[in-house]
Amino acid sequence: MKKTSTRLADGRELVYYDLRDDTVRDAVDRRPLERTVTTSQVRRDPLLGDSVAVASHRQGRIYHPPADECPLCPSQGERLSEIPDSSYDVVVFENRFPSLAGDSGRCEVVCFTSDHNASFAELSEEQARLVLDAWTDRTSELSHLPSVEQVFCFENRGAEIGVTLGHPHGQIYAYPFTTPRTALMLRSLAAHKDATGGENLFDAVLDEELAGERVVLESEHWAAFVPYAAHWPYEVHLYPKRRVPDLLGLDEAARTEFPQVYLELLRRFDRIFGEGEPPTPYIAAWHQAPFGQLEDFEGVARDDFALHLELFTIRRTSGKLKFLAGSESGMNVFINDVPPERAAERLREVAS
Repeated sequence: MKKTSTRLADGRELVYYDLRDDTVRDAVDRRPLERTVTTSQVRRDPLLGDSVAVASHRQGRIYHPPADECPLCPSQGERLSEIPDSSYDVVVFENRFPSLAGDSGRCEVVCFTSDHNASFAELSEEQARLVLDAWTDRTSELSHLPSVEQVFCFENRGAEIGVTLGHPHGQIYAYPFTTPRTALMLRSLAAHKDATGGENLFDAVLDEELAGERVVLESEHWAAFVPYAAHWPYEVHLYPKRRVPDLLGLDEAARTEFPQVYLELLRRFDRIFGEGEPPTPYIAAWHQAPFGQLEDFEGVARDDFALHLELFTIRRTSGKLKFLAGSESGMNVFINDVPPERAAERLREVAS
């Protein structure tokens, strides 16, 4: 992998990740852009104890542009985009309309391929590995920013999820706090460790799932399963079998095998609902340990956390979506229409 860092016309950082070491990236952003002005701020809810990012400047972000005006495609002639070069393998850049900025963190866009009409599931294993390397490198780089406590790499796919740009891409949020979801996991981790005399909760969950009926696929270094209490109609958790706290902890064997396993999972998701159905909308979310102090979680060390990816869709059956209505949105109590055992069975049925 070759990494080349440059700057866009408004001062935002852009990084090319290339498969070939002899690739030269010297294209200049020719757009007449002024420096980005953001109004992002993080406000803490005193009752719930969580945080909300207020970012009014995002109201003006690009919304469903036609394909020939996509800002994530390479620049061609006088059609100038966010990527100055006329081609790329993988590219990452600071979001022009970030939810988090400055002392409130940072947001980046990850373009998986220059092919506007592709999807992650259609990438080659070599290209998917390059994306993994980019996620890992950005996690490392962002973790050193003084305002950053946790790094979250994710992909939103599909208009049903709320995606406003059709080009295959994901995002990285670098939060200035430990997210509420992660804090819940850390509290459960601490309580289980205390109650069992030191047993790791993530290890116990993985062992129990691998011995059960909800395993979707398993390889030498990775395991994918539908969790016992899945929140979403089709939800898969992907774990490396050797517990590590973040993407940086993966060894070469796990990195090499990841594209095979992950691409197979994504392709199965597209086959869940049968032939002729539109691509399955999904969210793919990497859970990594925070880089900040864990003093609020007594007895828990950073290495106790287990890196894992959650992949889920809001489609519950053909032509029908799972909406977060009263119980889910109002009280955070999910109601799942698809039994996790049946979801796992279906995901095994649609294997390549």
